[in-house]
Amino acid sequence: MPSLTISKPRYDILDGLRGVAALMVVIFHLSEAFSYDPVYKHLNHGFLAVDFFFVLSGFVIGYAYDDRLLSGRMSRWEFCKSRLIRLQPMVLFGVLLGAALFYFQACDYYPRIATTPIPVLLLYIVLGFLMIPQTPGHNIRGNDELFSLNIPQWSLIYEYFANLLYVLFVYRLGKRGLTFLLLLFALMLIDCALSLNLFGLLAPHDYPWSLNGGFTWDVEHAYIGLSRVGYSFFAGLLLCRMGSLIRVRRAFWWCSLIIVAVIGVDNVGGYAHPRLDGVYNLFCTLILFPIVVSMGAGGTLTGRHTPALCHFMGRISYALYLVHYPFVYLFFTWMDTQHDASLALQIFVAAMVVLLSIATAYAAMVCYDEPVRQWLRKKFL
Repeated sequence: MPSLTISKPRYDILDGLRGVAALMVVIFHLSEAFSYDPVYKHLNHGFLAVDFFFVLSGFVIGYAYDDRLLSGRMSRWEFCKSRLIRLQPMVLFGVLLGAALFYFQACDYYPRIATTPIPVLLLYIVLGFLMIPQTPGHNIRGNDELFSLNIPQWSLIYEYFANLLYVLFVYRLGKRGLTFLLLLFALMLIDCALSLNLFGLLAPHDYPWSLNGGFTWDVEHAYIGLSRVGYSFFAGLLLCRMGSLIRVRRAFWWCSLIIVAVIGVDNVGGYAHPRLDGVYNLFCTLILFPIVVSMGAGGTLTGRHTPALCHFMGRISYALYLVHYPFVYLFFTWMDTQHDASLALQIFVAAMVVLLSIATAYAAMVCYDEPVRQWLRKKFL
């Protein structure tokens, strides 16, 4: 979820939409505590927000860096430094926050926390900052996630992968070459969403994962994660280069409504017809999200409060994405130990976690992320 360069006008609506999607991710993760069933869960398609982030990222990367790299005003190494400075400071903050709350999250749902010594926790802080993932057997929480302290980091691995492909050769590709690359990733995405297993990389399951993968360590998850970022990131890049923007009034509100609706739709097809949900996932990723980004980029902010809202949501979006899950871990622990709590109390506590996440994200952005990135840019760029 990158920031735009200051030398060009900002797409303020896209900034705001990134914040809306980040907020929906927070709510989606909290909702998972109310139902662990892969089909009958609330906000069933919250994971698709990551695909929307990837489309946004590809669009913004092309807008911010294409001309500078092609003209030679920016080297490949300068691009890499720029991306590291944008992304890594908040990675460190999220890891440290996860470590600070780690032992408070001990419960039956996270069985290894209580037996993890402090030196091991310190080692995992280093692993988290260096973006070194963990296998399920080495996850100190006791689940299958790539990162023990702050799971949302998993998507950044794929973000970095797409950025690396971009700066190595994709920025030089013309529209035809980029279209060919996009079609290749589209084929992979279709393979994953419909569980066709064309390349023998998908495992059999009682209920197929479709596109809800990439966050653990195995061949299937890696394949799903690469397919998701590969299509969505380069779709956003091609969209930027084509310049085909859709002009609609009140674009921010219409696009926000679409994002919320996409995430809130129940599973399509259920256990009986799982491929129908795969078709829905494909419709959102292949078609709908690029359209939403095109609408956001082509829209104009109007009204008294919408510009300020977009600015605020855009500023906190990345921080919100990386600080919320340590609090979600606490909520899961609370839900695991408070079996007699009423539904009203559970919803109230969940709402407080949302507000706490937003407040923490804002404080981290103002007091830490923006000052640190400013200092790093002055020193290394």
